[in-house]
Amino acid sequence: MGLDVDTPDPPSLRGPQGRGEYDAVDSDEDGPGDDHRRETIRTALHDGAWRDAFDEWADSTYLSVEEFETVDRLELFEEFDFHWDPASDEVGYRAPTVPEADRERFPDRGADGVDEELDDLGRAVSEMLENDYLRRDEEDAESDFSPRRRNARARPRPGSPATTRLRNPPRRAC
Repeated sequence: MGLDVDTPDPPSLRGPQGRGEYDAVDSDEDGPGDDHRRETIRTALHDGAWRDAFDEWADSTYLSVEEFETVDRLELFEEFDFHWDPASDEVGYRAPTVPEADRERFPDRGADGVDEELDDLGRAVSEMLENDYLRRDEEDAESDFSPRRRNARARPRPGSPATTRLRNPPRRAC
């Protein structure tokens, strides 16, 4: 188990979408002019959140190098999307799925297994953003996220619930 590949570039976050379209978000109402803190999240992804979460995910993924390369060629990593949800004060995510026309490209685990692995990556990035790269502004009643300074980043201790959850994600039977 584990995947030894180069980390793909972080997704570009194509633009605001309805909150109900994201995993880890319970609200589907958009506020007027709500940008979902996309620039803050985009900055954090490029500052290392994507790379750090990808590295943790790669240590535990069941994707083969060939499956990873196919996902990369299909540009599915670029299709990830993340946003801040003010209702739950969490970072939601939308993981891509293998397009119907390309599902036969994954004979070993099947496209459903690849979709699950992509969802696990989305969850890992969302948690990395929340726990290590974004801080809540304690003086703001809305508890808005703002970027942390790199040298102030707090990493979870090995064996803590945050690292255990990321390193041992639940697996569903295919």
